[in-house]
Amino acid sequence: MKRAIKRTAVTALAGVMAAGMLTGCGSKKLDGTKTVATVDGTDVPIGILSLITRENQAQAEAMYASFMGGQSYSIWDSDTEDGKTYGEQAVEESLKDLEIMYILKEKAADYKVEVTDDDKAAIAEAASQFIAANSEDTLKELAVSEDQVKTYLELVTYKERIHDSIVADVDTNVTDEEAQQSSFSYVSINTSDLSDDEIKAKKEEAQKILDAMNENPDADLNETAKSVDDSYFSLDGTFDANASEDEDSDEEDSTTTSGGYPEEVLKVLRTLDDGQMGPDVIETDTGFYVVQLKEKMDKDATESKKKSIASTRQEDFYKETTEKWLDEADVTVDKKVLKTLKVTDSHKFSIVTPTPEVTEEATTTPEVTEAAEATTTPEATEAAEKLNTDSSLEVKDGDTVNIDYVGKIDGEAFDGGSTDGSGTDLVIGSGSYIDDFEDQLIGSHPGDKVEVTVTFPDDYQATDLAGKEAVFDVTVNGIYE
Repeated sequence: MKRAIKRTAVTALAGVMAAGMLTGCGSKKLDGTKTVATVDGTDVPIGILSLITRENQAQAEAMYASFMGGQSYSIWDSDTEDGKTYGEQAVEESLKDLEIMYILKEKAADYKVEVTDDDKAAIAEAASQFIAANSEDTLKELAVSEDQVKTYLELVTYKERIHDSIVADVDTNVTDEEAQQSSFSYVSINTSDLSDDEIKAKKEEAQKILDAMNENPDADLNETAKSVDDSYFSLDGTFDANASEDEDSDEEDSTTTSGGYPEEVLKVLRTLDDGQMGPDVIETDTGFYVVQLKEKMDKDATESKKKSIASTRQEDFYKETTEKWLDEADVTVDKKVLKTLKVTDSHKFSIVTPTPEVTEEATTTPEVTEAAEATTTPEATEAAEKLNTDSSLEVKDGDTVNIDYVGKIDGEAFDGGSTDGSGTDLVIGSGSYIDDFEDQLIGSHPGDKVEVTVTFPDDYQATDLAGKEAVFDVTVNGIYE
């Protein structure tokens, strides 16, 4: 039991405690003791805000690098629609998150949540390890003391525990009809920037693939496509079997659906039975599709969708509840002090993947490796404990998993959106990846293939991806234990 308590406490600290904060070229040093806000009479030092802000900054930069093949992008100095920079917005959003943490601590007794003496001992040890692992210059850049680190970790622990209590009564029952997913295979032939004659030739090749499959319905679609042109291949996907009212109402304004596939494709697929080929080559603005419905009711994909819907309900309720509490709280912000904390493109931070070691008598001992440059893309390090590929295990919030993925927009894989089969480690709930990518992996098992649908922010720095929906075919390789 003692080991479980310590593991829980340390897991709740994940992110920043197990992450090395690496400084770039800093500007004027912060005074971390100054009060940046008060929440119901409790002072919030800017040192703690600095810590959470730099963690968020590093995670955002890692996310951009992960999805864009390690390329570096300017993020923070660009202006938002309201005239602030994204860096200023990031600081304000971090402060809001921190204010909610203080409020959650106030509400702890209402939910019978406490931080025990064992928890406090684990927190103190983790804070000490963090201070010891980071250089003096790094700590000055963060402007955080060991006591402030402990306070932050305590707040995170309360947040982790109260979250489950808040969402406990949310209805997570999802019907098969509501979540039903159909699976299909398809060949997509891109016709962007081609001449009329080239487009005509591509359509003829698509028709050859379809004709061959109709002649031999048991043939492999991928092999058939390659027999027409070795550069062609098939992909697998899933989609909502039952179009929602919102999706139907938006058809005139959008050519793609929530699954990221062209509406012309889904209209055909919804008329097919298991194993059937689409009767014709499907033409869209960007190319041709040859499709085959695999299963109208894909049980695994439907179960995964159920969990995703249930998780979304819980997170929506949690957000509504905590934001209501924030509106009701007595919060004041010292804007002059707040402006001293800056997030800019010239002052970057990055995180190294944690390598926690948990023993019967000790808490985590994070290993932090300093990079030569702060802008270097973080690479996953080998976890202290073995990657478990047992398919009976289930991915939970806080788990470290190893995954592979291929990202697609409108059914087309995009540059920088794939691990290329090399695998990458991800801490579920860390916020390292875009949107609710991580939440959609909760409930999956090693060996599962999960379709994750996300939307790139409208302000995404890669303008060719900004505002677009992407579908990631994710393979869960295993869970570190």
